[in-house]
Amino acid sequence: MPVDVMLLFFGAAALLALAPGPDNLFVLTQSLAYGARAGLLVVLGLCTGLVFHTAVVALGLAALLRASPHALLLIKLLGAAYLLYLAWMSWLHARDASRARPAVSLTGGQLYRRGVIMNATNPKVALFFLAFLPQFVDPAHGPVTTQILTLGVLFALATILVFGGIALLAGRYAEKLNASPQRRAWLNRFIAVLFVVLAVNLLAGWL
Repeated sequence: MPVDVMLLFFGAAALLALAPGPDNLFVLTQSLAYGARAGLLVVLGLCTGLVFHTAVVALGLAALLRASPHALLLIKLLGAAYLLYLAWMSWLHARDASRARPAVSLTGGQLYRRGVIMNATNPKVALFFLAFLPQFVDPAHGPVTTQILTLGVLFALATILVFGGIALLAGRYAEKLNASPQRRAWLNRFIAVLFVVLAVNLLAGWL
């Protein structure tokens, strides 16, 4: 694959990552709630999900999802259910915070899995990749599957840079926001509401 095509794709991927959407909002809220390190772990999880979607496109499964409304709906329902579960947990954490209990801590594995599940259960990503990646693929430059996998890795790298920046910036304010039980409670309520919005968005397709 020509270097100029790869650079063009990388720039386009970075711009897409900067556009407001469910994933970068997810990184923002998790970084504000748990700090920069937590946000970076979520970013790694999200990018693992991107690699999964790349493999789905390379294997042609995305076309099957597009042709099967029932499979698509099932994946959306699973993703929405998970987001609603996170919303409920955040609301419970807000109640605990208002009682001046210690802030809830999550392990690195839990944060990473949140990112993976958040991205992998969003079939719109696979469908977007199915429409976006082939525009940069040329059979004259080698096996199509290899090119798609290469583009997927480049997209993940661009996402790490952009989302990592969001995590680091938001993480700077995490300590201030969590300095008092009242702030911690309001932050968790805000995150709970945002998770509900993201769940509805996954089903309705606003973003």
